[in-house]
Amino acid sequence: MRIIPAIDLINGKCVRLTKGDYNTQKIYNENPLEAAKYFEDNGLQYLHLVDLDGAKSNQIVNHKILYQIATKTNLKIDFGGGLKSRKDLQIAFENGARQVTGGSMAAKNPTEFLSWLAEFGSEKIILGADCINRMIATHGWLETSKLDVVDYIANYVAKGISTVICTDIAKDGMLQGTSDELYKDILSLTNVNLIASGGVTTLADLALLKTIGCEGAIVGKALYEGTIQIEKLLELC
Repeated sequence: MRIIPAIDLINGKCVRLTKGDYNTQKIYNENPLEAAKYFEDNGLQYLHLVDLDGAKSNQIVNHKILYQIATKTNLKIDFGGGLKSRKDLQIAFENGARQVTGGSMAAKNPTEFLSWLAEFGSEKIILGADCINRMIATHGWLETSKLDVVDYIANYVAKGISTVICTDIAKDGMLQGTSDELYKDILSLTNVNLIASGGVTTLADLALLKTIGCEGAIVGKALYEGTIQIEKLLELC
């Protein structure tokens, strides 16, 4: 299972939120590149980079930080937040993103999202399935839809999506464990590379996600708060 550390960006700084609430932001590093290098220096190979400014403004904002991390580390970056047009995707790829994650667009404008999938391929486009009470949430988690997350993922897998990042917003940033039952349900109904996100707190959480069959797991606050020691991660993955 891939271990993927997360960096969320607000005002060019590395922050974490609780349950996606922008009012709860806590700054962990003024320099996101420094955080990224720390992950790389400790043997991690991947990075989940989220432009929270972009998510609120409906266009990519922090592409310069993406470029800085991509050119000064060898991390394989998936980038999300504010991707609302093909131009935004082009900016992300030109600035070093290995993959991009489409969340709100997949829910609000599936025709456009599917055109990205057709043009760039499933190896480049990740479906972001963020949910609360199993209903898809969009626009930086500020809006909730009536789309069931399991049905939603199954629909996109049938249309060619191969990788999904699923975040249970209620778990995000809480350091109280992950949504194991939700991930079991998704994997029982779909053949997808599932990346779990939200609530990872201990190595035991990660071991369980691996047992469930998740292809990857995103780790955020647990690394910043020290409930998981980064040197222990390599033993797991």
